[in-house]
Amino acid sequence: MDIADFWFDPSCPYTWLTSRWLLQVREVRPVEVRWHLMSLSVLNEGRDDDPEGDPEGYLWVPVRVCAATLREHGQEALGRLYTALWTTGTGDWLGDLRTALATAGLPVELAEAGMSTAYDGDVRASHAEGMALIGGDHVGTPIVAVTRGGGERVVFFGPVVSRLPTGEQAGRLWDGTLLVAGTAGFHELKGRPHEQPQI
Repeated sequence: MDIADFWFDPSCPYTWLTSRWLLQVREVRPVEVRWHLMSLSVLNEGRDDDPEGDPEGYLWVPVRVCAATLREHGQEALGRLYTALWTTGTGDWLGDLRTALATAGLPVELAEAGMSTAYDGDVRASHAEGMALIGGDHVGTPIVAVTRGGGERVVFFGPVVSRLPTGEQAGRLWDGTLLVAGTAGFHELKGRPHEQPQI
């Protein structure tokens, strides 16, 4: 069985679609998904521009709540919360944190972590781990590190998708991504022009 370690910022809609693709892959290929955090806020620290348009630091809020969830309740709980963040609430880009926590079967008090720096060390350490695997600072979220059944490891950024592949289509994208990313000397591939994510 392959193990897919998935580093994500919970606020990114493209990353959300990639995560749902991995869950589709899990249905058609022998893959176990493990959740890890990274942060666009950490990634963009010290930049003169703000590519995320987040001068108030709002993007810290959901990733801190996710870090608290991971530390206090583990991997499975983080996966449930990540799903709930995008499938509950008011229909905005990210669901209400308390509603999402309740939907995920977690204490709603974890929402308070969003306004605290208590879990920032966890976020930074996890972010650094994912970035170290991919190397350099030219990528964002998500990062996937796949440990194959034979022990070899394939690491890549993305894939960035704007539509969710399902079923065998998801499996074929998985197979192709591993083939390309696992080729010695490979380092970049781009596809069609950008389009808005279809959530």
